[in-house]
Amino acid sequence: MLDRLYRSLSFRLFAIFLVLAGLLVWGALSALRWVYNSDDIRGLISGHLSLHVQYVRDDIGSPPRIDRAIAITERVPVDIRILGPDIDWASDAGFPALADLEFGPSPAFSDNPGAWVDELSGIEFATSGKHRFLKLQSGTYDIVVSTPPISDTMTGPDLTKIIVGMVILFLIFAYAAVNWLFKPIRSIRAGASHIGRGNFDHRIRNIRKDQLGDLAEDINRLAEDVEGMLDAKRALLLGISHELRTPLSRLNLAVEFLDDEKDQETIRAEIAEMEKIVVSLIEAERLNTRHASLNRTQVRLDDLVEELLSDFFTRDRERIKVISNAPNLEASLDEARVKLCLKNLLSNALRYSPESAGPVTLVVDEQDGELVLRVRDRGPGIPPEHAARIGEPFYRGDPSRARQTGGTGLGLYLATLVARAHEGTLRLVDTEVGACFEVRLPLSFSI
Repeated sequence: MLDRLYRSLSFRLFAIFLVLAGLLVWGALSALRWVYNSDDIRGLISGHLSLHVQYVRDDIGSPPRIDRAIAITERVPVDIRILGPDIDWASDAGFPALADLEFGPSPAFSDNPGAWVDELSGIEFATSGKHRFLKLQSGTYDIVVSTPPISDTMTGPDLTKIIVGMVILFLIFAYAAVNWLFKPIRSIRAGASHIGRGNFDHRIRNIRKDQLGDLAEDINRLAEDVEGMLDAKRALLLGISHELRTPLSRLNLAVEFLDDEKDQETIRAEIAEMEKIVVSLIEAERLNTRHASLNRTQVRLDDLVEELLSDFFTRDRERIKVISNAPNLEASLDEARVKLCLKNLLSNALRYSPESAGPVTLVVDEQDGELVLRVRDRGPGIPPEHAARIGEPFYRGDPSRARQTGGTGLGLYLATLVARAHEGTLRLVDTEVGACFEVRLPLSFSI
């Protein structure tokens, strides 16, 4: 979840927006405080508050005059309580006793640089519920002013909750707006994924008239261009196949008219090898791309292996031992090409395994949602210096080998391409005896 948010452009832009908004508020408050202090506005406000406090003190007088206190409460929405040696009066009977209020200095009225107003001499503050109290002295009398009046109850909405609610709504709206702005990215990504898997006829729909829409149109045009190039390449491959096979067919016909049977067999074997190379090269060219077109179906592996052995290894059936660790296992595969991969691996294993050394083994298994196929021979193995180049076209570990002991070097290359086309891997596994090739393919396939 966290990784998904971190990779989301919408979330990143939203986070940047929040940071910038916070910096803007902090900067505005800092600038306001700087102007407030540098232009002596703080001193002016502090002076006015002190003057108003003095007006109240002088208006009530000393000793306090109750009629003057009543006149103040009639003009201003406050309640007053006066406590002294010979008086204990309150404009409202519900006015709390002074002993129940904890008076003291207020952080808002301080000489500290962070305070908004200078300290008011002789003034103390207290709060009780939603009422604020200010106590001042007039001679031996304490005068306490309550705001709002004691009888008033806060019936309106809580300002703090309103502000918090508005901020939350604003953030939700901002995130929704950002999410809408980048919404086409999901369609573009899905479309690019379809095209990247070789579905070049797929087009990104519902394109908006903005820069993301321009990007989608560019990807659609790119898909059209690549589709055209691949069609041309496919046509070229078919043409090469036809042009190469035609003279080879003529050579096969000409060989039949040779008188020397030994020459016939030699030339016929060479022609067959040339035909095999042509077919292998064309198939390799079709597979040597991440956009290889596969004819996937749901294949039962036990049936695939049995058909493979019946079609290609009838004579060597006794030399192949099949071990199925996952009976009835099914996978989404191009059946013909997986057969080609296993055919090449088994052919190599049989070629390099002496009959007296025992059978080669084909293991069918499932691990971590992958189909695992292992082909192990009983031959001399592959030296470490050659292992890294396994799967390269025309590469053979021993270049001096004759055609009877080694092929063209295309078998493992084709097997590697088949694995890659299925988004899998082919690798050489360390063994004590012989060589073991392991193919791993995803069991399922999704666009």
